[in-house]
Amino acid sequence: MVFEDRIAAAERLAEALVEYRGRRPLILAIPRGAVPMAQVIAARLGGEIDVVLVRKLRAPGNPEFAIGSVDESGWVYLADYATETGADEEYIRGETAVQLETIRQRRIQYTPVRPPHDPTGRIVIVIDDGLATGSTMIAALHSLRAKNPAELICAVPVAPPETLKKIGIKADRVVCLSTPLNFQAVGQFYLDFPQVTDTEVISILASSSQISIT
Repeated sequence: MVFEDRIAAAERLAEALVEYRGRRPLILAIPRGAVPMAQVIAARLGGEIDVVLVRKLRAPGNPEFAIGSVDESGWVYLADYATETGADEEYIRGETAVQLETIRQRRIQYTPVRPPHDPTGRIVIVIDDGLATGSTMIAALHSLRAKNPAELICAVPVAPPETLKKIGIKADRVVCLSTPLNFQAVGQFYLDFPQVTDTEVISILASSSQISIT
């Protein structure tokens, strides 16, 4: 399955999540690519939108490859292959510090005049534009589980089957539209896959604190 763009994928996800329509779900996007998608899904389901801030930990010499992730509290997830990439304890400490500073700066940028929405007791749907290793989604779900949501859902357009197995034990429910075996990168499943800027994220969050059902 190939999606025209993120908005088309979000429309498909909203259809798959229609049972949550009108139940005031909290739609949390992993920045930056998932934020426009979360806006669409929140509009379709009558929910609120926010971001869950997590960052991947980059492999030495290969910044596109995730060896783990860190959430806003500083909790670190490491993949079982992390040390095979040459990442020793000193490297991991340094990379974690770099990514935590990025998270801190993004929180200041994205929600400067309010705290994050509280997921406690709510239906929480975590959105990303696709999963490769699943590291950032694992960190996001771990962070949110600690805040006792009523239901914790992972919703993505595409992910490889082996990644979904890891995600499945972290969420109450996983919604994934496509699980291709020949998976190289998320972008290969979109015809149009531009970068989403911080300016776009800030604009969406500023205008979407509460969206009515359309």
